[in-house]
Amino acid sequence: MKAAIRKLLRLAPRFGAGSALLAVMVAMAIVAPAQTYNLLASFDGTNGSTPNLSPLVQGPDGDLYGTTVVGGDWGLGTVFKVTPTGTLTKLYSFCTKTNCTDGSKPLGGLVLGRDGNFYGTTEVGGTSNAGTIYKITPAGSLTTLYSFNGTYGSTPFAGLIQASDGNFYGTTEGYTVFKMTPKGKVTLLHTFNGSDGSVPRAALIQASDGNLYGTTFGGGAYGDYGTIFMVTLKGKFTSLYSFDGPHGYGPWAPLIQASDGSFYGTTYDGGANNNGTIFKMTAQMKSTWIYSFQWGVSGANPEAGLAQGTDGNFYGTTSLGSPSTIFDITPDGTLTTLYNFGSQGDGNIPTASPLQATNGTFYGTTAGGGAYGYGTVFSLSMGSGAFVSLQPNSGVPQQTVQILGQGFNSTTSVMFGSGSAKFTVISDGYMTAIVPAEGTSGYVTVTTGSGTLNSNKPFTLIPVIKTFAPTSGKVGTQVTITGGGFHGTTKVAFGGVKATSVSVDSGSQITAVVPTGAKKGTISVTTAGGTAISKGKFTVTN
Repeated sequence: MKAAIRKLLRLAPRFGAGSALLAVMVAMAIVAPAQTYNLLASFDGTNGSTPNLSPLVQGPDGDLYGTTVVGGDWGLGTVFKVTPTGTLTKLYSFCTKTNCTDGSKPLGGLVLGRDGNFYGTTEVGGTSNAGTIYKITPAGSLTTLYSFNGTYGSTPFAGLIQASDGNFYGTTEGYTVFKMTPKGKVTLLHTFNGSDGSVPRAALIQASDGNLYGTTFGGGAYGDYGTIFMVTLKGKFTSLYSFDGPHGYGPWAPLIQASDGSFYGTTYDGGANNNGTIFKMTAQMKSTWIYSFQWGVSGANPEAGLAQGTDGNFYGTTSLGSPSTIFDITPDGTLTTLYNFGSQGDGNIPTASPLQATNGTFYGTTAGGGAYGYGTVFSLSMGSGAFVSLQPNSGVPQQTVQILGQGFNSTTSVMFGSGSAKFTVISDGYMTAIVPAEGTSGYVTVTTGSGTLNSNKPFTLIPVIKTFAPTSGKVGTQVTITGGGFHGTTKVAFGGVKATSVSVDSGSQITAVVPTGAKKGTISVTTAGGTAISKGKFTVTN
């Protein structure tokens, strides 16, 4: 029975929430109410049905945005927004254009772009019926940026990310990793061959080292159990880990990089009870398993990934388990069930991880249940305080960063570590800031008339070298290096040879002495945020 339900669940995103699958899940659920859970809205079919596997996204207006796989005017998916108090609005119905050239079935969620618009993918539709990439404004005006035709992959299952270079990156179930410029130019970065993974279904993440990390649902060294991989922004691919079954298999969801620098994620199957796992992979690529789900005890078979809350714990959901659940788990593996879904009315089959909005409350969706059986939006209050979130969480000096939060109309300062940033308040919940050259990697603080708000994630300040002078000289020559992000410099090198005499004059200037053994080559500056390399070469003279 359980295996049959799992098989149906794997197909759930393809069908409406009124299917027989949902009836089975409702019959199996056990009532387990909790005081912190609040049902905010129910989808009724016309405004969408079956929210997808991706978490909600907070917009510049403080509202939450997402997509449904089906439902809407044509039954092929919607983009919606919901206020924190539960007012649900349909923004767009897919397949509005002839032959669904605007796309249909948006299985991947949304990402907030630097321009204040949202970007996403559809699994099918488009000019070749192989899926699309689109942009949509907060008001609901949609532009199709690219239609897949097999050249760079097809049928994207996951959403996009916008990396620190401003480009968008994603995957397709047609075995590819791709890059797209903001104007819609797509290039191929990698094609999976099975041994290095297959069927990537999760969105990529950009880690603090600047590289992209992701998972595949299948493929790998041990058959068809899935993988973890890394790819640079230039397309260099590395397979990092192959799942083997006993330690989990079939990861659906994106990884997250936690505050300890390690990566955490979930597998749908495998583990000690064959009900899925939570795993950890260190920055040194050592993998450990911190929890195995058990049917009827802790929920089972998580399709969703994890979200790290401001309390340091990880939050997630299980799709099955009689009942399905919302849980939190400490980094050392202590799991607490926060809510048991128990009836059609409160929702069931949560397939996306909860989002902690900047007001401190968690928000999520269920693929089924609710007043009409088509899914819900819910909130979960854990008593956490307000904070600010950044987009992106890494960048170079002079780069513009979006900041989401509240109370910004009375902002007096924005600090990137010890560096004061120029900022522009756009609304009470949305502002932009220019990364200061004098800043440091770490948490960003926004001071308002009501107090100080800290970012929920640290910002990685990537150093940059603009110029150096002189451009040549003998050993012992004093060289002035200008740029930004130099505070906390740990190493300056000339042609790969470390300089022993270095003075950090400011965040934008370093004075270094050409070391013995230096050869003609680039100059590099290393900080906690990374390594900057000069465009030109320094010539060592006799």
